[in-house]
Amino acid sequence: MEIIKAITAIWLLLLLGDFLSTFLYHVPEHVFGKFHTIVHHGKNRSFLHYAVLTRNPLVILDGVLGALPYFIFTPWLWQLSPVGTVIGLLLGEFHVVWRHVSILKWKTPEPFLTLCNLLFITTPERHWQHHLNAFAAYGDIFTFFDAPAQKWLTFLRFVRRKFKQSNHVRTAS
Repeated sequence: MEIIKAITAIWLLLLLGDFLSTFLYHVPEHVFGKFHTIVHHGKNRSFLHYAVLTRNPLVILDGVLGALPYFIFTPWLWQLSPVGTVIGLLLGEFHVVWRHVSILKWKTPEPFLTLCNLLFITTPERHWQHHLNAFAAYGDIFTFFDAPAQKWLTFLRFVRRKFKQSNHVRTAS
Protein backbone atom coordinates (compact mmCIF):
# COMPACT_ATOMS: atom_id res chain seq x y z
CA MET A 1 0.00 0.00 0.00
CA GLU A 2 2.84 2.42 0.79
CA ILE A 3 4.37 1.90 -2.64
CA ILE A 4 1.05 2.76 -4.31
CA LYS A 5 0.80 5.94 -2.22
CA ALA A 6 4.39 6.87 -3.13
CA ILE A 7 3.79 6.30 -6.85
CA THR A 8 0.54 8.27 -6.67
CA ALA A 9 2.32 11.18 -4.93
CA ILE A 10 5.10 11.15 -7.55
CA TRP A 11 2.69 11.23 -10.50
CA LEU A 12 0.38 13.82 -8.92
CA LEU A 13 3.29 16.10 -8.10
CA LEU A 14 4.72 15.89 -11.60
CA LEU A 15 1.34 16.18 -13.38
CA LEU A 16 -0.07 19.01 -11.28
CA GLY A 17 3.25 20.85 -11.12
CA ASP A 18 3.78 20.65 -14.87
CA PHE A 19 0.18 21.69 -15.54
CA LEU A 20 0.33 24.78 -13.33
CA SER A 21 3.87 25.66 -14.39
CA THR A 22 2.91 25.42 -18.07
CA PHE A 23 -0.43 27.24 -17.94
CA LEU A 24 0.05 29.77 -15.13
CA TYR A 25 3.71 30.64 -15.64
CA HIS A 26 5.44 29.37 -18.78
CA VAL A 27 2.88 30.19 -21.48
CA PRO A 28 1.82 33.55 -19.94
CA GLU A 29 5.49 34.49 -19.58
CA HIS A 30 5.96 33.92 -23.33
CA VAL A 31 3.09 36.32 -24.02
CA PHE A 32 3.31 38.98 -21.32
CA GLY A 33 6.73 38.55 -19.80
CA LYS A 34 10.23 39.45 -20.78
CA PHE A 35 12.80 37.74 -18.65
CA HIS A 36 11.90 34.10 -19.37
CA THR A 37 12.36 34.61 -23.09
CA ILE A 38 15.55 36.59 -22.55
CA VAL A 39 16.95 34.05 -20.11
CA HIS A 40 15.71 30.86 -21.72
CA HIS A 41 15.35 31.64 -25.41
CA GLY A 42 18.01 34.26 -26.14
CA LYS A 43 19.93 33.80 -29.38
CA ASN A 44 23.36 32.19 -29.14
CA ARG A 45 22.90 31.58 -25.46
CA SER A 46 23.51 28.24 -23.86
CA PHE A 47 20.95 27.81 -21.09
CA LEU A 48 23.47 25.88 -19.02
CA HIS A 49 26.09 28.60 -19.46
CA TYR A 50 23.62 31.37 -18.82
CA ALA A 51 21.94 29.71 -15.85
CA VAL A 52 24.99 28.34 -14.09
CA LEU A 53 27.94 30.52 -14.98
CA THR A 54 26.48 34.03 -15.12
CA ARG A 55 24.72 33.82 -11.75
CA ASN A 56 22.18 36.27 -13.10
CA PRO A 57 19.43 36.81 -10.48
CA LEU A 58 16.78 36.80 -13.24
CA VAL A 59 17.78 33.25 -14.13
CA ILE A 60 17.32 32.21 -10.52
CA LEU A 61 13.98 34.04 -10.35
CA ASP A 62 12.84 32.38 -13.60
CA GLY A 63 13.78 28.97 -12.19
CA VAL A 64 11.99 29.63 -8.89
CA LEU A 65 8.83 30.84 -10.61
CA GLY A 66 8.85 27.80 -12.90
CA ALA A 67 9.38 25.44 -9.94
CA LEU A 68 6.95 27.08 -7.51
CA PRO A 69 3.89 25.14 -8.77
CA TYR A 70 5.61 21.87 -7.83
CA PHE A 71 6.10 23.04 -4.26
CA ILE A 72 2.51 24.25 -3.87
CA PHE A 73 1.31 20.65 -3.61
CA THR A 74 4.08 19.45 -1.33
CA PRO A 75 2.14 19.84 1.97
CA TRP A 76 -0.82 17.79 0.71
CA LEU A 77 1.21 15.16 -1.08
CA TRP A 78 3.51 14.87 1.94
CA GLN A 79 0.50 13.61 3.90
CA LEU A 80 -0.08 10.98 1.23
CA SER A 81 3.57 9.92 1.01
CA PRO A 82 6.63 11.84 2.20
CA VAL A 83 8.90 9.46 0.25
CA GLY A 84 6.83 9.86 -2.93
CA THR A 85 6.83 13.64 -2.55
CA VAL A 86 10.61 13.79 -2.19
CA ILE A 87 11.12 11.39 -5.11
CA GLY A 88 8.70 13.47 -7.22
CA LEU A 89 10.60 16.68 -6.47
CA LEU A 90 13.92 14.98 -7.23
CA LEU A 91 12.56 13.53 -10.49
CA GLY A 92 11.24 16.97 -11.46
CA GLU A 93 14.65 18.54 -10.85
CA PHE A 94 16.41 15.69 -12.65
CA HIS A 95 14.11 16.25 -15.62
CA VAL A 96 14.97 19.97 -15.74
CA VAL A 97 18.66 19.12 -15.97
CA TRP A 98 18.13 16.18 -18.34
CA ARG A 99 15.94 18.06 -20.82
CA HIS A 100 18.67 20.68 -21.16
CA VAL A 101 21.45 18.29 -22.17
CA SER A 102 20.37 18.67 -25.81
CA ILE A 103 22.77 21.60 -26.09
CA LEU A 104 25.49 18.98 -25.61
CA LYS A 105 24.34 17.04 -28.73
CA TRP A 106 22.59 14.45 -26.56
CA LYS A 107 20.82 11.55 -28.26
CA THR A 108 18.29 9.70 -26.11
CA PRO A 109 18.88 5.93 -26.37
CA GLU A 110 16.19 4.27 -28.49
CA PRO A 111 14.64 2.02 -25.76
CA PHE A 112 14.45 4.98 -23.38
CA LEU A 113 13.01 7.17 -26.15
CA THR A 114 10.29 4.57 -26.77
CA LEU A 115 9.44 4.50 -23.04
CA CYS A 116 9.33 8.31 -22.88
CA ASN A 117 7.02 8.42 -25.89
CA LEU A 118 4.71 5.82 -24.30
CA LEU A 119 4.56 7.86 -21.08
CA PHE A 120 4.32 11.21 -22.91
CA ILE A 121 7.54 12.41 -21.27
CA THR A 122 9.42 15.28 -22.88
CA THR A 123 12.87 14.28 -24.09
CA PRO A 124 15.82 16.66 -24.49
CA GLU A 125 15.36 16.52 -28.26
CA ARG A 126 11.74 17.61 -27.98
CA HIS A 127 12.56 20.33 -25.46
CA TRP A 128 15.23 21.62 -27.81
CA GLN A 129 12.43 22.21 -30.35
CA HIS A 130 10.99 24.67 -27.83
CA HIS A 131 14.33 26.45 -27.54
CA LEU A 132 14.49 26.77 -31.31
CA ASN A 133 10.87 27.93 -31.59
CA ALA A 134 9.48 29.52 -28.43
CA PHE A 135 5.92 28.97 -29.70
CA ALA A 136 6.22 25.18 -30.05
CA ALA A 137 6.69 22.07 -27.89
CA TYR A 138 5.17 23.17 -24.59
CA GLY A 139 4.87 20.93 -21.55
CA ASP A 140 8.13 20.79 -19.65
CA ILE A 141 7.68 17.24 -18.41
CA PHE A 142 4.64 15.92 -20.27
CA THR A 143 4.13 16.29 -24.01
CA PHE A 144 0.33 16.03 -23.82
CA PHE A 145 0.22 19.57 -22.40
CA ASP A 146 1.49 20.94 -25.73
CA ALA A 147 -1.82 21.02 -27.64
CA PRO A 148 -3.85 22.80 -24.92
CA ALA A 149 -0.88 25.08 -24.23
CA GLN A 150 -0.86 26.10 -27.91
CA LYS A 151 -4.54 27.05 -27.61
CA TRP A 152 -3.85 28.93 -24.37
CA LEU A 153 -0.94 30.73 -26.05
CA THR A 154 -3.16 31.78 -28.96
CA PHE A 155 -5.86 33.03 -26.59
CA LEU A 156 -3.40 34.98 -24.43
CA ARG A 157 -1.80 36.56 -27.50
CA PHE A 158 -5.30 37.63 -28.62
CA VAL A 159 -5.95 39.13 -25.16
CA ARG A 160 -2.62 40.99 -25.29
CA ARG A 161 -3.40 42.41 -28.76
CA LYS A 162 -6.86 43.55 -27.63
CA PHE A 163 -5.40 45.13 -24.49
CA LYS A 164 -2.76 46.97 -26.52
CA GLN A 165 -5.38 48.17 -29.03
CA SER A 166 -7.65 49.31 -26.22
CA ASN A 167 -4.76 51.03 -24.46
CA HIS A 168 -3.64 52.67 -27.70
CA VAL A 169 -7.14 54.02 -28.38
CA ARG A 170 -7.31 55.48 -24.84
CA THR A 171 -3.92 57.17 -25.07
CA ALA A 172 -4.71 58.55 -28.55
CA SER A 173 -7.93 60.18 -27.28
